Amino acid sequence: MVKMLKFEEPIANLKKKIEELKELAHSADIDMTAEIQKLESRLQELQKDIYDNMTPWDRVQVARHLERPTTLDYVKGLFDDFMELHGDRNFGDDLAMVGGVASFSGIPVTIIGHQRGTTTKENIRRNFGMPHPEGYRKALRLMKQAEKFNRPIICFIDTKGAYPGKAAEERGQSEAIARNLVEMAGLTVPVISIVIGEGGSGGAIGLGVANRVYMLENSTYSVISPEGAASILWKDASLASEAASAMRITARDLYELDVINGVIEEALGGAHHHLKQQIENIRVVLQQALSELMPLTKEQLVQDRYDRFRKMGEYEELTAIQTAEPIAENQ
Repeated sequence: MVKMLKFEEPIANLKKKIEELKELAHSADIDMTAEIQKLESRLQELQKDIYDNMTPWDRVQVARHLERPTTLDYVKGLFDDFMELHGDRNFGDDLAMVGGVASFSGIPVTIIGHQRGTTTKENIRRNFGMPHPEGYRKALRLMKQAEKFNRPIICFIDTKGAYPGKAAEERGQSEAIARNLVEMAGLTVPVISIVIGEGGSGGAIGLGVANRVYMLENSTYSVISPEGAASILWKDASLASEAASAMRITARDLYELDVINGVIEEALGGAHHHLKQQIENIRVVLQQALSELMPLTKEQLVQDRYDRFRKMGEYEELTAIQTAEPIAENQ
């Protein structure tokens, strides 16, 4: 049973009424087909109305859903012969970052992604999907290996941010992320990144310097969490919903701003309701992206990545004539 979020409570209540009515019809041997069909029709309308009018804060809640599919869920459904590789060859193996080699539609690829848990025990083991420096160094090791063997790189982004603890800072958290940004910018193989849940701060961008960046419809991508932004701007974390709207962190917003290349649609209610359909939606996007990028030369791939980030924040400066108020004819 998928856990309902607060904004989904009207849907849950109506579903409960339908189930109760079905049980009553069965136990009392009464024909309530017409009543049940009427409620089911109302349920479809209610679901469409609620999911079509989700606020940015609603999407934040969906992105954080405990049952939302993780990197390894998508790896299992999208790729063949996945072999996970471990360790950064320096300190240790960070379970908050997973990676390895696999086959996608017959093409050898390298896969890297943040990995959170779905239970309390697993979240603790994987540090809630917040990597230490060795996680980013493992990711970079796999990226350089992919470049050596000319394999496309596919990254799955899903983290609240890089782990901010003392031990992580002592081992060079900032340097590890910065190194990834520099090295990813110059990779000579196709790089595709998909934000599947939360894309938080530098922890996300450490896998985000790609030729193509996509977001699932109910994912988020931001420099800080809504709670953090509200605490800084208004000294009140309870205003997180207002901050989420102001920050424009949803997939549709970021597509309009040219921060990402596309939005991958989710089934009604979110990816956690329809994993198989979500896998197929991602498969189509990956196939299209690879068909565009694989014919490019090494130099073209680097230039394509450079151009993509260079155009972010472009603006046009109006001249004095363009900004001047029109002069009325009778003046």
